[in-house]
Amino acid sequence: MDLLWNQITEWLKALLIQGILGNLNGMFDATNQKVAELSAQIGTTPQAWNGSIFGMIQSLSETVIVPIAGAILAFVMTLELIQLITEKNNLGDVDTWMFFKWAFKSAAAVLIVTNTWNIVMGIFDAAQSVVSSASGLIISDTRIDIASVLTDLESRLQTMDIGPLFGLWFQSMFVGICTWAITICIFIVIYGRMIEIYLVTSIAPIPMATMLGKEWGGMGQNYLRSLLALGFQAFLIIVCVAIYAVLVQNIASMDDISAAIWTCMGYTVLLCFCLFKTSSLARSVFNAH
Repeated sequence: MDLLWNQITEWLKALLIQGILGNLNGMFDATNQKVAELSAQIGTTPQAWNGSIFGMIQSLSETVIVPIAGAILAFVMTLELIQLITEKNNLGDVDTWMFFKWAFKSAAAVLIVTNTWNIVMGIFDAAQSVVSSASGLIISDTRIDIASVLTDLESRLQTMDIGPLFGLWFQSMFVGICTWAITICIFIVIYGRMIEIYLVTSIAPIPMATMLGKEWGGMGQNYLRSLLALGFQAFLIIVCVAIYAVLVQNIASMDDISAAIWTCMGYTVLLCFCLFKTSSLARSVFNAH
């Protein structure tokens, strides 16, 4: 009877060990790939990220939105002229310099609207240059490989009883499922940010048409703040990835298998949380609403 029980125990141990090794092998491969893509794509300009989408958005902006922006610009500058005239003692104190001032502001506003696309892309080009310089200085290896970190893993598992092995197998399976959810979150951050950039830039001429208006100028100024927040959000993301790269290097010094698994999981969840927070943090820095 004891011999039969020992054989069943050894069979269960071998089964659990193979399951644990299978779960740990490549557990973070998908996450590693997405983090690597994140570092490579986050500093890419809108035109370099997807040329087809960029061309479509530019065409829509220039053919559909610019005429609307022209009408808004005419309304804003007409309102500006009325305010310039009436605020001087109800036409009792009108100077010719007012009209020169209004003509100058109108010409500058037309210049801004007609060059809106160049202004907007210039902001993202500047942000991309900053991100490229920063990533070359701070980004290091972000890969997590549990099997290579935990040396002599199989021999160490052989010394464990069935209870701890079953617990470790369940933990590794649960963490493996969670890593796929984290991978999806990182995918959402990468593609969601770029889609947001395309959506915001597609209507750029409208807020830019209000830039020099006395009462409507806040719309254009808030829009520019939003563009700066979107552009420099990439810098904050690069900093998050750099911090994550430093943290995962500490896993190599761990001896506890379970602690190493959950530490990797915790670092990855922390990275995901920070990535989602970068948008609101960037907007608060630039005071963008």
